[in-house]
Amino acid sequence: MNRLILILAALLAAPAMADTTAIVGGKVVTVGPQGTIENGTVLIVDGRIVAVGDDVDVPSGANVIDASDKVVTPGLFSPLSQLGLVEVSSSAGPTDGSQRGEHFTAGFDVADAYNPRSTLIAINRIEGVTRTVSAPSPGYPDESGGGHIIAGLAAVVNLGDSDAIDMRNAAVVVALGESGSYFTGGTRSAAWLTLRNALDEALDYRDHKADFERGMRRTYVHSMADLEALQGVINGNTPMIVSVNRASDIEVLMGFVDEYSVQAIIFGGAEAWMLADKLAAADIPVIVDPTANLPGSFDSINARLGAATVLANAGVKIAIGDGDTHNARNLTQAAGNAVAHGLDWDAALRAITLAPAEIFGMASTAGSLEVGKAADVVIWPGDPLELTNYPDRVFIKGEAVPMVSRQTLLRDRYLQTDGGPPAYRN
Repeated sequence: MNRLILILAALLAAPAMADTTAIVGGKVVTVGPQGTIENGTVLIVDGRIVAVGDDVDVPSGANVIDASDKVVTPGLFSPLSQLGLVEVSSSAGPTDGSQRGEHFTAGFDVADAYNPRSTLIAINRIEGVTRTVSAPSPGYPDESGGGHIIAGLAAVVNLGDSDAIDMRNAAVVVALGESGSYFTGGTRSAAWLTLRNALDEALDYRDHKADFERGMRRTYVHSMADLEALQGVINGNTPMIVSVNRASDIEVLMGFVDEYSVQAIIFGGAEAWMLADKLAAADIPVIVDPTANLPGSFDSINARLGAATVLANAGVKIAIGDGDTHNARNLTQAAGNAVAHGLDWDAALRAITLAPAEIFGMASTAGSLEVGKAADVVIWPGDPLELTNYPDRVFIKGEAVPMVSRQTLLRDRYLQTDGGPPAYRN
């Protein structure tokens, strides 16, 4: 009987001992239905948001963080990077995000190589990046060979220290247009034919799987691992992230999406603004860099500032990002530039928080400050889109992130010159 009483007492005491944090007094920009709450409170219990508002009761014993005169936002969501897959891009070490050869294409899964202890993780998360889509890219052709237009599977990851993989098979990465032509003999038409052949084989594999189970193998260009990975694409559950810029290529893509009933997310889209109404009608999102206004090639000769504004005003779902890994943290700068060229401030913040979460099927978990979602929260000293504002505190799934990175350690080491050896002195 005494043992039973002790067990019941422990169970009843569990809620009181829960890990509880209250962020109080800040300007809470929820990026959700509640909008912006002046003098708001975000209550976090065991890594999840349990209350948001201006009249939240803070339980006794909670860890209270005073955010007076500060801005509280969701964590930033980088829509494309290679965080956790690379350290120094030009190093001789493994290039875990680089797909090469044709043996494994769509089945090349970078989640198995993701390193949550990468030095680049801390560098970016202390500046507010809490989640990203970590994706493969085709290896550029060289003497050792090149990649394939289908580079493999991307994963949604959080930048915390544990349970980093949020979603495997989040998307299949595809290079088309000029970038795709590098891997198909220099012609974009061959890139389209290669993709078409891959999806046709995936469809045939789906329809004749019984033959494989009976040992009657059919002849395919792609491996079984690739065909299995493409099943999510052809059944409409797994989107393709398509690197493409030229308006005419985007028009071909829209027809392709309609023909195969697949999902596509445009990455780059320098000329996508020219087809904004059509993209909105086709429900094709665009990951756009608001600062990309120079024609780096003939595929982007109509690149312009304000492209994000044109797309958003037409109803296209946009996420802001340029695919950078080392400086994924520059999302706020890019969003600020978009605002400077006409994008609504709230839409710009949404484009680096909730919109990427929606695009990649993570909206029920991340992207906004709402009850039930993971507590990815950033406390800023002022406007997060202002270039000189850096986070005061960052939380990932309710855990406070150490505001330390290799860069801050080196800074502090070399600033402490008193009494150090000559090499440390100014």
